[in-house]
Amino acid sequence: MLHLWRVPSAAVPAAVARMALDRRHLRASGAAFWKLLGTGDGRTFTPRDADPHHWAVLTTWDDDAGATAFERSPAVRAWDRLAAERLRVEMVPVASRGRWSGREPFGDPVPRRADASADTSGPGVASITRARIRLGKGRSFWGAVPPVSTDLHAVPGLRLAVGIGEAPVGLQGTFSLWDDASSLRDFAHGRAAHRDVVERTARERWYAEELFARFAVRSLEGTHRGVAL
Repeated sequence: MLHLWRVPSAAVPAAVARMALDRRHLRASGAAFWKLLGTGDGRTFTPRDADPHHWAVLTTWDDDAGATAFERSPAVRAWDRLAAERLRVEMVPVASRGRWSGREPFGDPVPRRADASADTSGPGVASITRARIRLGKGRSFWGAVPPVSTDLHAVPGLRLAVGIGEAPVGLQGTFSLWDDASSLRDFAHGRAAHRDVVERTARERWYAEELFARFAVRSLEGTHRGVAL
């Protein structure tokens, strides 16, 4: 599950503080995995992308009861008080490859033919990519990002793309929301800019750790930048 909040300018200092304060709440929440995330526009994956008005919490749960209870938790209530807007995305992993902080947070689902119907039965599909950049590889990696980002925002079927990260530099990721699985596949496998970066990733060994995951979206609640997705 991903919560994405927009806070007004006056609440930005309090939002920054929540990045530290909510760690204890999330440790006690019962979540199987959680991350407090800053966001950005993902155009370059450098600090100049940072968006101090949007913040996210990513959680995974062993059961629906835990996820439901989290909506009443101190962390969510505190963010809701600060925020002018909230988007909540409930997702089920369909495919996941790689690790995040040494873990497989979405399990190890292997895509099956039956997943095609799962991808289209809900209000869309989502993708999370995340990487830890190797020391000394940042300049090469950042130079490769802009063409892919520009191409991403031109792909039909994309509803939302947000840069996410645990730190301004070195821990980079993207959350994206799509109309359907075919739109996501078109970007991942059919666009030359993305294919080039995938090939360079293996050749230049940019990442010390990486993860790619696809999800069927079960529900979408709220808005982002005033738009119901």
